[in-house]
Amino acid sequence: MSVKLGVPSKGRLMDKTFQWFGDRGVTLARTGSEREYAGAVEGIDGVELVLLSAGEIPRELAAGRIHLGVTGTDMVREKLSQWDQKVAPLEELGFGQADLIIAVPACWTDVDSLEDLDAAAAAFRETHGFRLRIATKYHRLVRDFLRRAGVADYQLVDSQGATEGTVKNLTAEAVADITSTGETLRANHLKILSDGLVLKSQATLFKSRAAPMVNGERETWDALREKLDLE
Repeated sequence: MSVKLGVPSKGRLMDKTFQWFGDRGVTLARTGSEREYAGAVEGIDGVELVLLSAGEIPRELAAGRIHLGVTGTDMVREKLSQWDQKVAPLEELGFGQADLIIAVPACWTDVDSLEDLDAAAAAFRETHGFRLRIATKYHRLVRDFLRRAGVADYQLVDSQGATEGTVKNLTAEAVADITSTGETLRANHLKILSDGLVLKSQATLFKSRAAPMVNGERETWDALREKLDLE
Protein backbone atom coordinates (compact mmCIF):
# COMPACT_ATOMS: atom_id res chain seq x y z
CA MET A 1 0.00 0.00 0.00
CA SER A 2 1.16 3.56 -0.64
CA VAL A 3 0.18 7.16 -0.03
CA LYS A 4 -1.19 8.49 -3.32
CA LEU A 5 -0.24 12.07 -4.26
CA GLY A 6 -2.22 13.72 -7.07
CA VAL A 7 -0.37 16.39 -9.04
CA PRO A 8 -1.39 18.42 -12.15
CA SER A 9 -0.29 16.47 -15.21
CA LYS A 10 1.08 19.27 -17.38
CA GLY A 11 2.07 22.89 -17.73
CA ARG A 12 3.29 25.46 -15.27
CA LEU A 13 1.32 23.99 -12.35
CA MET A 14 3.05 20.64 -12.77
CA ASP A 15 6.49 22.22 -13.14
CA LYS A 16 6.03 24.47 -10.11
CA THR A 17 4.67 21.59 -8.02
CA PHE A 18 7.64 19.41 -8.93
CA GLN A 19 9.93 22.31 -7.95
CA TRP A 20 8.15 22.87 -4.60
CA PHE A 21 8.50 19.21 -3.59
CA GLY A 22 12.07 19.05 -4.96
CA ASP A 23 13.09 22.01 -2.82
CA ARG A 24 12.04 19.93 0.19
CA GLY A 25 13.90 16.80 -0.76
CA VAL A 26 11.12 14.92 -2.54
CA THR A 27 11.80 14.47 -6.26
CA LEU A 28 8.75 14.05 -8.49
CA ALA A 29 9.23 13.11 -12.13
CA ARG A 30 7.14 12.13 -15.13
CA THR A 31 8.16 8.80 -16.60
CA GLY A 32 7.31 8.07 -20.21
CA SER A 33 5.47 10.34 -22.65
CA GLU A 34 3.05 13.16 -21.79
CA ARG A 35 0.16 10.86 -22.70
CA GLU A 36 1.10 8.10 -20.26
CA TYR A 37 0.46 10.04 -17.01
CA ALA A 38 3.03 7.90 -15.21
CA GLY A 39 5.36 9.28 -12.56
CA ALA A 40 8.01 8.41 -10.00
CA VAL A 41 8.90 9.65 -6.51
CA GLU A 42 12.37 9.71 -4.98
CA GLY A 43 13.51 10.90 -1.57
CA ILE A 44 10.83 9.08 0.40
CA ASP A 45 9.47 5.54 0.32
CA GLY A 46 5.83 4.59 0.04
CA VAL A 47 4.52 7.58 -1.96
CA GLU A 48 2.90 7.03 -5.36
CA LEU A 49 2.65 9.91 -7.85
CA VAL A 50 -0.69 10.17 -9.67
CA LEU A 51 -0.78 12.64 -12.58
CA LEU A 52 -4.23 14.15 -13.17
CA SER A 53 -5.76 17.31 -14.58
CA ALA A 54 -6.09 20.05 -11.96
CA GLY A 55 -9.88 19.82 -12.32
CA GLU A 56 -9.94 16.07 -11.58
CA ILE A 57 -7.96 16.30 -8.35
CA PRO A 58 -10.80 17.67 -6.13
CA ARG A 59 -13.09 14.82 -7.20
CA GLU A 60 -10.42 12.17 -6.59
CA LEU A 61 -9.68 13.63 -3.14
CA ALA A 62 -13.37 13.72 -2.21
CA ALA A 63 -13.83 10.12 -3.36
CA GLY A 64 -10.83 8.99 -1.30
CA ARG A 65 -9.00 7.60 -4.32
CA ILE A 66 -5.95 9.76 -3.56
CA HIS A 67 -4.70 10.82 -0.14
CA LEU A 68 -3.09 14.13 -1.11
CA GLY A 69 -3.51 16.48 -4.06
CA VAL A 70 -2.23 19.78 -5.41
CA THR A 71 -4.78 22.01 -7.12
CA GLY A 72 -6.17 25.53 -6.99
CA THR A 73 -8.40 26.76 -4.19
CA ASP A 74 -10.88 27.77 -6.90
CA MET A 75 -11.11 24.21 -8.24
CA VAL A 76 -11.83 22.70 -4.83
CA ARG A 77 -14.47 25.24 -3.87
CA GLU A 78 -16.16 25.16 -7.26
CA LYS A 79 -16.28 21.41 -7.73
CA LEU A 80 -17.02 20.24 -4.18
CA SER A 81 -20.14 21.15 -2.24
CA GLN A 82 -19.31 21.45 1.47
CA TRP A 83 -15.69 21.18 0.39
CA ASP A 84 -14.26 21.59 3.90
CA GLN A 85 -15.98 18.38 5.01
CA LYS A 86 -14.27 16.45 2.20
CA VAL A 87 -10.75 17.88 2.08
CA ALA A 88 -8.40 19.73 4.41
CA PRO A 89 -5.99 22.41 3.12
CA LEU A 90 -2.47 21.65 4.35
CA GLU A 91 -0.24 24.27 2.75
CA GLU A 92 -0.51 27.15 0.29
CA LEU A 93 2.33 26.62 -2.17
CA GLY A 94 3.00 30.23 -3.21
CA PHE A 95 2.28 29.92 -6.94
CA GLY A 96 -0.71 29.72 -9.25
CA GLN A 97 -2.16 32.87 -7.69
CA ALA A 98 -5.26 34.20 -9.40
CA ASP A 99 -8.43 36.07 -8.49
CA LEU A 100 -11.95 35.03 -9.45
CA ILE A 101 -13.68 38.32 -10.23
CA ILE A 102 -16.80 39.88 -11.74
CA ALA A 103 -16.15 42.21 -14.69
CA VAL A 104 -18.40 44.34 -16.88
CA PRO A 105 -17.82 46.41 -20.04
CA ALA A 106 -15.54 49.39 -19.36
CA CYS A 107 -18.06 51.61 -21.16
CA TRP A 108 -20.61 50.99 -18.39
CA THR A 109 -19.49 54.16 -16.63
CA ASP A 110 -22.30 54.04 -14.07
CA VAL A 111 -21.67 50.41 -13.03
CA ASP A 112 -18.79 50.17 -10.54
CA SER A 113 -20.17 47.98 -7.75
CA LEU A 114 -22.37 44.95 -7.17
CA GLU A 115 -25.20 47.26 -6.17
CA ASP A 116 -24.83 49.02 -9.51
CA LEU A 117 -24.80 45.64 -11.27
CA ASP A 118 -28.05 44.67 -9.57
CA ALA A 119 -29.70 47.89 -10.76
CA ALA A 120 -28.28 47.43 -14.27
CA ALA A 121 -29.55 43.84 -14.38
CA ALA A 122 -33.08 44.93 -13.45
CA ALA A 123 -33.02 47.67 -16.11
CA PHE A 124 -31.61 45.24 -18.68
CA ARG A 125 -34.41 42.73 -18.12
CA GLU A 126 -37.06 45.45 -18.34
CA THR A 127 -35.56 46.72 -21.60
CA HIS A 128 -34.70 43.45 -23.33
CA GLY A 129 -37.15 40.97 -21.84
CA PHE A 130 -34.49 38.52 -20.68
CA ARG A 131 -31.96 38.41 -17.90
CA LEU A 132 -28.47 39.87 -18.10
CA ARG A 133 -26.02 37.08 -18.97
CA ILE A 134 -22.80 36.48 -17.01
CA ALA A 135 -20.39 34.07 -18.68
CA THR A 136 -18.35 31.84 -16.37
CA LYS A 137 -16.86 28.42 -15.73
CA TYR A 138 -17.46 28.86 -11.98
CA HIS A 139 -21.20 28.49 -11.52
CA ARG A 140 -21.26 27.40 -7.87
CA LEU A 141 -18.89 30.09 -6.60
CA VAL A 142 -20.41 32.92 -8.63
CA ARG A 143 -24.03 32.00 -7.84
CA ASP A 144 -23.32 31.87 -4.09
CA PHE A 145 -21.35 35.13 -4.22
CA LEU A 146 -24.07 37.04 -6.10
CA ARG A 147 -26.80 35.66 -3.87
CA ARG A 148 -24.97 36.92 -0.77
CA ALA A 149 -24.55 40.29 -2.46
CA GLY A 150 -28.26 40.52 -3.28
CA VAL A 151 -27.81 40.61 -7.06
CA ALA A 152 -30.86 39.31 -8.95
CA ASP A 153 -32.22 39.30 -12.52
CA TYR A 154 -29.15 37.65 -14.04
CA GLN A 155 -28.44 34.27 -15.59
CA LEU A 156 -25.15 32.38 -15.70
CA VAL A 157 -24.11 31.07 -19.09
CA ASP A 158 -21.45 28.42 -19.40
CA SER A 159 -18.13 29.41 -20.92
CA GLN A 160 -15.82 26.65 -22.12
CA GLY A 161 -13.51 28.85 -24.15
CA ALA A 162 -12.11 32.35 -23.70
CA THR A 163 -14.57 33.84 -21.22
CA GLU A 164 -13.33 37.41 -21.72
CA GLY A 165 -14.35 37.27 -25.39
CA THR A 166 -18.00 36.48 -24.73
CA VAL A 167 -19.00 40.14 -24.29
CA LYS A 168 -17.36 41.14 -27.58
CA ASN A 169 -19.04 38.15 -29.24
CA LEU A 170 -22.42 39.23 -27.83
CA THR A 171 -23.02 35.94 -26.00
CA ALA A 172 -22.88 37.61 -22.56
CA GLU A 173 -23.11 41.07 -21.01
CA ALA A 174 -20.62 40.46 -18.16
CA VAL A 175 -18.09 37.83 -17.09
CA ALA A 176 -16.89 36.05 -13.95
CA ASP A 177 -13.44 34.67 -14.53
CA ILE A 178 -9.97 33.99 -13.12
CA THR A 179 -7.37 36.70 -13.69
CA SER A 180 -3.76 37.16 -12.59
CA THR A 181 -2.85 40.57 -14.01
CA GLY A 182 -6.08 41.88 -15.54
CA GLU A 183 -4.36 42.44 -18.89
CA THR A 184 -6.70 40.16 -20.85
CA LEU A 185 -9.71 41.87 -19.30
CA ARG A 186 -8.40 45.29 -20.27
CA ALA A 187 -7.59 44.08 -23.78
CA ASN A 188 -11.24 43.07 -24.11
CA HIS A 189 -12.44 46.44 -22.72
CA LEU A 190 -13.69 45.00 -19.42
CA LYS A 191 -13.32 46.39 -15.89
CA ILE A 192 -13.46 44.62 -12.54
CA LEU A 193 -16.19 45.77 -10.16
CA SER A 194 -14.80 47.54 -7.10
CA ASP A 195 -16.29 44.86 -4.81
CA GLY A 196 -16.29 42.10 -7.41
CA LEU A 197 -13.61 39.83 -5.91
CA VAL A 198 -15.24 36.41 -5.51
CA LEU A 199 -12.19 34.42 -4.37
CA LYS A 200 -8.42 34.69 -4.12
CA SER A 201 -6.96 31.39 -5.29
CA GLN A 202 -3.55 29.72 -5.40
CA ALA A 203 -2.09 26.24 -5.71
CA THR A 204 -2.59 24.42 -2.42
CA LEU A 205 -1.74 20.99 -1.04
CA PHE A 206 -4.95 19.32 0.15
CA LYS A 207 -5.50 16.14 2.17
CA SER A 208 -8.50 13.90 1.61
CA ARG A 209 -10.79 13.37 4.58
CA ALA A 210 -12.20 10.24 2.89
CA ALA A 211 -9.02 8.27 2.04
CA PRO A 212 -8.19 5.80 4.81
CA MET A 213 -4.57 5.24 5.77
CA VAL A 214 -3.85 1.60 6.57
CA ASN A 215 -0.81 -0.56 7.28
CA GLY A 216 2.33 1.49 6.64
CA GLU A 217 0.55 4.45 5.03
CA ARG A 218 0.25 6.28 8.34
CA GLU A 219 4.02 5.97 8.91
CA THR A 220 4.67 7.14 5.33
CA TRP A 221 2.39 10.13 5.84
CA ASP A 222 4.10 11.07 9.10
CA ALA A 223 7.50 10.88 7.37
CA LEU A 224 6.30 12.94 4.41
CA ARG A 225 4.71 15.55 6.66
CA GLU A 226 7.98 15.94 8.55
CA LYS A 227 10.01 16.16 5.34
CA LEU A 228 7.68 18.85 3.93
CA ASP A 229 7.56 20.66 7.30
CA LEU A 230 3.78 20.54 7.47
CA GLU A 231 1.76 21.16 10.63
